[in-house]
Amino acid sequence: MQRKGQYVSAPDEITSADLASQALQRTTAPAAYPHEAHGQGDDLHSDHADAHEHTLEWPEMLRIALVAVAAAAVWWRVWEPLPRISLIGVAGLLIGGWPIFREALENLFAKRMTMELSMSIAIIAAAAISEFFTALIITLFVLIAEVLEGLTVSRGRRAIRDLLDFLPRAVAVRRAGAVAQVDAESLAVGDAVLVNPGGRIPVDGTVIAGHSFVDQARVTGESLPIEKTAGTAVFAGSINQSGALEIRAERIGRDTSYGKIIEAVEQAERSRAPVQRLADRLAGYLVYFALGAAALTYLLTHDVRSTISVVIVAGACGIAAGTPLAILGAIGRAARAGAIIKGGLFLEQLGRVNTVVLDKTGTLTHGQPEIRTALPAAGVDDALLLETAASAELRSEHPLGKTIVAHARALGHALPEPEHFGYTPGRGIDAVLGAEQVLVGNRALLRAHGVAVPEDVFARHPEASEVLVARAGRFLGAIVIADRVRAEATQAIRAIQAMGIKTILLTGDARAVAEVIARELGISEVAADLLPDDKQKRVRELVAQGRTVAMVGDGINDAPALIEAQVGVAMGSGTDVARESADVVLLGNDLLKFADTLGIARRTRRIIWANFVGTIGVDAVGIGLAAFGLLNPLLAAFIHVASELTFILNSARLLPSRSREEKQTAELVTGSSSAQART
Repeated sequence: MQRKGQYVSAPDEITSADLASQALQRTTAPAAYPHEAHGQGDDLHSDHADAHEHTLEWPEMLRIALVAVAAAAVWWRVWEPLPRISLIGVAGLLIGGWPIFREALENLFAKRMTMELSMSIAIIAAAAISEFFTALIITLFVLIAEVLEGLTVSRGRRAIRDLLDFLPRAVAVRRAGAVAQVDAESLAVGDAVLVNPGGRIPVDGTVIAGHSFVDQARVTGESLPIEKTAGTAVFAGSINQSGALEIRAERIGRDTSYGKIIEAVEQAERSRAPVQRLADRLAGYLVYFALGAAALTYLLTHDVRSTISVVIVAGACGIAAGTPLAILGAIGRAARAGAIIKGGLFLEQLGRVNTVVLDKTGTLTHGQPEIRTALPAAGVDDALLLETAASAELRSEHPLGKTIVAHARALGHALPEPEHFGYTPGRGIDAVLGAEQVLVGNRALLRAHGVAVPEDVFARHPEASEVLVARAGRFLGAIVIADRVRAEATQAIRAIQAMGIKTILLTGDARAVAEVIARELGISEVAADLLPDDKQKRVRELVAQGRTVAMVGDGINDAPALIEAQVGVAMGSGTDVARESADVVLLGNDLLKFADTLGIARRTRRIIWANFVGTIGVDAVGIGLAAFGLLNPLLAAFIHVASELTFILNSARLLPSRSREEKQTAELVTGSSSAQART
C-alpha cells in the first residue's frame, strides 16, 4: 500500500563523500517489510510438518532424550514392579507420545486419515500386548523423523525466505534538509533515500544525485552491474556496489518491482498443485489399506504381533511430506535461477510441457533494429552511403531512420541538416541535400522517382528491412537493418529440444524474416504474418490436439496466446500486460532461465512420482512380510522411518543452495555493515 508523503528536494550539487558522511547508518538490515512480506506466506500445508519455521528447540530434544532413556530402562528392566505393565514404559509413552496422540486426535475429529493416527494405533497396540520397548522405539523413531522432516521443510522455506528478506528494514532518508534513520514501512513516495556503497536499494525510483554501478540481477536478470547517474532509474532489490546514491522514491513496498516478485513467490508458496492434492488423497488411501490389511492379517493368523507390524510398516509419509517439499524446493530453486513461477499448478504443468511456442521480437531477438552492414553500389563507399542516408533521416521519427542516424553519429560522421524533408507513409523519405534530391526508403519509392534498383540487392539478406538510398537520381546502395538474435537464444533452444520438446515460432513479422531467424536457431516449424488473434487461435489448436503448451512472449500482442496456453511465460522486460497474463515471469530476457526452469519442473515431476512408486512398493512388500510373520514390530518401525526419510531426502535434493555469487554478495553487505557500525 502506498503512503502519501511530501517530497523534500535535495541540493543541486552533492558528492558521493557527502552522501556517505550524511547517511546515519547502513541500510542493510536483514529483514524486509516483515509484516507485509510474510503476512500470508505461512499457509503451506503439510500433514506431517508445521507450516511455520521449524527450529530445533529444547522441549523436543528433551522429549526425545527422555523416550530414549525410558527405552533403555525398559530393555534393561531397571525398575519393573508390575509383571505385565512397565511403569517407566507408560511414563515414556505418555511424555514422548503426547504430540503424536494429540495430532492423531485432531486428525480424527477432522475426519482425516493420516499416518499419525496409524502410528498412534500401532503404539497403543504394542503397549497393549506389553511390548513397551517396541512402543517406545516406534515413538522415538517418529519423534526423530518429525524433527528431521521439520528441519528439512524449514530449509526449503528459508530458501524462499532468503528471497523475501532481502530489502533493508532501516533506511536513511533526507527530510527537511537533515538525514534521518526511519523504518522502511514509514517510507513515503517522494522521499529522498540515501544508499551507501554495498547497500541494498529499498525503493523503485530515480537517482537524484551520486554516481555508482548497481547490481540489479535479482530484478532484471542483467548479469553485469549497470552504471547509475542522476536521472537514471533504479529498482528495489538492487545492490549499490561502488558510489553513494540519493534516490527519489517513486514506488515503495508492494508496489516496487521487487515487491511484485515477492507477491508472486508468496502466492506460489501458498498454492497447492494437483499432484499435491493427489498425494494427500493417496496418503489417506494407504492408511486405510494398512488398517484393512492389519484386520485381515489378524483374522487369518490371530497373531497380534504380525498385525501390529502390518500397521507400523505401512507409511505414506514420504508422499505426504515429500510432495510439498519438492514443490517448495522447485519454486525456490527456480526463483534463484531467475524465473518466478506463480503457483504449484504451473510448476506441475511445466513438468508436462511437450511443446514450446515462442514469439520472435523481444523474445528470441532484442526487438531493436540495428545496422548489420552497408551494400554500396559500384563506385560508392560505405561512408558516403551512410552519411547521405543519415542526413536525410535527421528529422525522421521512424525507428529505422533513428537507427541509421544513431549509427552514423556513433561512427563520427558529420551530418548536415536537410534543406527539405518529406515523408511518404509506407515508402520512405524524400529530402534535399546540397540542392540534390535524396531518397531513403523501399523499392516502390525509388522506382516512383525513376531510379533503377537491382533486383538481387537483398538476395543474401532476406531478413533485412528494405532501406534503399539514392541521390540525384543515382542509386547509391542499400543498408541492411535487422533485429539481432539474442546471444543465449540458440543455446536455450537446443537445451529445450534436447528434452524432447517441440519448438514452434509464431510471429507477426514477414515470413522471410521469420524463416531466417528459425534457421539460425534450429526451429523447424514457423508461422508468420500473424495477428494477436491468429497467435491465440494457433495455440488453442495445439492445446486441442492434446499437447501441453508453454507460450513465451513479451508484448501486448502476446497476451491472448499467453492466456490460452497451459503455461504462459513472459520475458521480464516485456509489457505489464504480458507479465500479468503470464504464469511464469523470467527476470530479464535470458531464455536460458526458461530452459533451466523447464529442467527443474521435469526433475520435480520425476522425484514426486519416484516417491509415489517407492512408497507404494515399500508398503506392499512390507505388509506382505509382516503379514507372514517375517517382520517384528521393531524392524517394521525401522523400515517405516527409513523409507520415509529416504523419500523426504530425495525431495530435499531440489532445495536450492546458495551460489558463490550470493555468498560473495552477503559477505560484501555484511562487511559494509560492520565497517559502518565501527564508523
